[in-house]
Amino acid sequence: MELLDRYLQAVKKHLPWQGQDDIMAELRVNLESQLEDKQSALGRPLTTGEAEDWLKEVGPPLQVAARYQPQQFLIGPSVFPTYYFVLRTAFLWTAIVYSIVSAVQIFASGTPSITAVLEAILRVPVILLNTALWVTLTFAAIEFAFTHYPGLFPAMPGSPANWSPSTLPPLEKGPVFGTTPRSYAHAAAEVVFGCLLLSWLLLIPQHPSFLLGPGAAYLQASPFQLAYIWVLFFWTIIGLNLLQLVWRCVDLWQGTWQSPSPVRPIAFKIFGIVPLLLLLSVRDHVWVFLKHPALDQDRYGEVVDQINQGIYRVLLLICAIVVLQLLWDIGHISVNSYRKHVAAMQ
Repeated sequence: MELLDRYLQAVKKHLPWQGQDDIMAELRVNLESQLEDKQSALGRPLTTGEAEDWLKEVGPPLQVAARYQPQQFLIGPSVFPTYYFVLRTAFLWTAIVYSIVSAVQIFASGTPSITAVLEAILRVPVILLNTALWVTLTFAAIEFAFTHYPGLFPAMPGSPANWSPSTLPPLEKGPVFGTTPRSYAHAAAEVVFGCLLLSWLLLIPQHPSFLLGPGAAYLQASPFQLAYIWVLFFWTIIGLNLLQLVWRCVDLWQGTWQSPSPVRPIAFKIFGIVPLLLLLSVRDHVWVFLKHPALDQDRYGEVVDQINQGIYRVLLLICAIVVLQLLWDIGHISVNSYRKHVAAMQ
């Protein structure tokens, strides 16, 4: 029955990793046995409405999964699933809002520094602990109120009083771990577009307009000049694209294009930090200077300083984004690897 499969899928998302498969097997056997008994008593399969009423008697997925969670003392099993969901959501939005606010404060302070970025990152655990404290205290109060004054409050979200099996999400497609395997056409298209991108990049030194458009002529005629570090940065980008293209060609050659190594995005993000650090290593943060400083310093000196400060801020912001993405990917791969290990040990 599809409705039962959807119900079990919803329960599984809230089960502990250890013993998850055993719990699901036991729960499926019990529910299928109950379903067969009901159908035998009626002499026919259950209608959709009857199946929904039966699952409603079994209980919401959150509460059924809570029976297999470690016993909670501060927050009871009827409230804990909702508490756990709200806590995860609060963590996510707290991190997002804090990152945005911190970025605005850092870049609005005048001259951003790596020290300010590190201080903002080190404050993240304290912010999350405060969030966890307030959410926990709130739900502890809710648990106390529901336990001692059950008639004064409406039913909790997801409780049998207001939950319906018709709200269950559809069955998910694809494997539980990792991503859906790519098609051969997708992998081949990546190689083709990678070759085109690399060819376009290699034409830029002889034809700067391919990158800057009309700005190439303006830069040539302007009193400003790019520092030599941009040449090194450009060839570093060429090297990264070439490495990525070779990696994709190897996948096609070896037939591993359906499930590429999860280490690849992490490796490229680590390599991607190198050209950024190369730019940030420039002495005095001078990426643009005047062609004729003796003649144009009074007129364009302040403009050059503003351009270099703007480049510095953008580079810091990009570095922060790349580092956050790298940490996210490492965490995601670590969690999936742990779940696979736990599943293999069962």
